[in-house]
Amino acid sequence: MALALAIWSLWRRDVVRFLRQRSRIVGALATPLVFWALLGSGLDRAFVPGGAASAPGYLAFFFPGTIALILLFTAIFSTISVIEDRQQGFLQGVLVAPVPRVAIVIGKLLGGTTLAAGQAMLCLLMAPLAGISLDLAALPSLVVAFVLMGLALTGLGFLLAWSLDSTQGFHAIMNLLLVPMWLLSGAVFPVATAAAWLRPIMLANPLTYGVGALQSLMLGPGAGLDVGLGVALAVTAGFAGATIAGSAWLITGVRRPASGIR
Repeated sequence: MALALAIWSLWRRDVVRFLRQRSRIVGALATPLVFWALLGSGLDRAFVPGGAASAPGYLAFFFPGTIALILLFTAIFSTISVIEDRQQGFLQGVLVAPVPRVAIVIGKLLGGTTLAAGQAMLCLLMAPLAGISLDLAALPSLVVAFVLMGLALTGLGFLLAWSLDSTQGFHAIMNLLLVPMWLLSGAVFPVATAAAWLRPIMLANPLTYGVGALQSLMLGPGAGLDVGLGVALAVTAGFAGATIAGSAWLITGVRRPASGIR
């Protein structure tokens, strides 16, 4: 009961705080949509993904990548609160509470995943504007993909935030690591037409498989990675499991956070 209450409290705190900060909602949802509208419209007539005349236009191709960016922004920015809570003393109070430390990981990850997946579902309402006709039968698989990607990215954000002591450092690492990770996920340009030296990097990027799953579900089986939906979701699930396990490993005392909290 103590573990469940701690997880519920941390999840509710993150969700309520996010909903009260309208700037975060605008930043996490509107910024990727602006990228999609401007970049997609600019390249729609100049670029045909896959080089085939029957391939979807760039507005449609870029739409799953835009949702991946929404998941990335929401999940990562939700973990900035780890640094803020440590600086304000809230995290110290949670760490000394008579509950397992893993409750912090579960509560934070569930909170970030809820926000990320919820905004991704909202963005789906704009699919007709991209010329995408969604199959209702694909919605359960899309929700699974959103949740797995949200867990993976929130876990990755937690790993970074726990090891840093300033939000400035977090933003620097995000620009250095996470934005290139998204760019090389097949969200902006397909793996098949990328430069030969980029393809191994893109295939080694775990986010590529989550984006590939979204492309396959939204645009059709031939639009994503040529590995199959099941494999793409399995790799994404493995990515999520690795970041969750890493976060739990850090917080249970094997490694101290940047500020020296025990």
